[in-house]
Amino acid sequence: MENFPVIKLENLNGEERKTILEQIEDACENWGFFELVNHGIPHELLDIVERLTKEHYRKCMEQRFKEAVASKGLEGIQAEVKDMDWESTFFLRHLPDSNISQIPDLSEEYRKVMKEFAQKLEKLAEKLLDLLCENLGLEKGYLKKVFYGSKGPNFGTKVANYPPCPNPELVKGLRAHTDAGGIILLLQDDKVSGLQLLKDGHWVDVPPMRHSIVVNLGDQLEVITNGRYKSVELRVIARTDGTRMSIASFYNPASDAVIYPAPALLDSKAEETDKVYPKFVFEDYMRLYATLKFQPKEPRFQAMKEVNSF
Repeated sequence: MENFPVIKLENLNGEERKTILEQIEDACENWGFFELVNHGIPHELLDIVERLTKEHYRKCMEQRFKEAVASKGLEGIQAEVKDMDWESTFFLRHLPDSNISQIPDLSEEYRKVMKEFAQKLEKLAEKLLDLLCENLGLEKGYLKKVFYGSKGPNFGTKVANYPPCPNPELVKGLRAHTDAGGIILLLQDDKVSGLQLLKDGHWVDVPPMRHSIVVNLGDQLEVITNGRYKSVELRVIARTDGTRMSIASFYNPASDAVIYPAPALLDSKAEETDKVYPKFVFEDYMRLYATLKFQPKEPRFQAMKEVNSF
């Protein structure tokens, strides 16, 4: 935990730029995860998002979750549950079209705040993608352009709460998986932990830290960088005490975006030895991911290679 990459962004345009870029590069190459502080999103806004999310869960989601647990007979489970997650969730879509006004039970204040939060996260995601371009030696805007497709990127938020669980050794808050998309920005509970990533064969806690944004890389960035950066397996451990809040926003390619390794990152050796990642339409990958989310990513990449029509 003490080595988990925590990166301060405030002096990015000053004399610390080189150091910050090196820290991001190291995190992308060796962790697939990092935690941002002083990222430019006002702390007051983060506090309001947290307060309203927790209020909404208590008022609208908590009882429903308890009823769902009871209806499935999960209070007294004796054996490991492998086909469900101990979580209460809803999804917001921001781009290309917002669905915030259609989500039931959200207060007007909550809708307005989540729209503002999403706009700031969108800008931060695009800034981070350009920093990755700089580190990779790609032209500025390359990743955003690849993600753009015909209608612009898909950007949405999964709002989750992980309630106390009587048998955390038998059920996961969220089963192990890699994220399918592009770059993920997470505002997580600063008191209740539970998020872990797989590093060198060991599960490592992602430390809760007030006002931080946790960033992780999805499968698409692994493909575009031809494996230089890798998406990493993550999971959420259920806990007996406390409800953990998680607001994960996914900046993903457009459904019709064509994803392939950046030519500038391919050397002739990689091409000769067939160590080149596949080329595919993002929507096709997501269709496959929907059925194989909780399985290793490598067979997904191989399957995309085999159906590759380009």
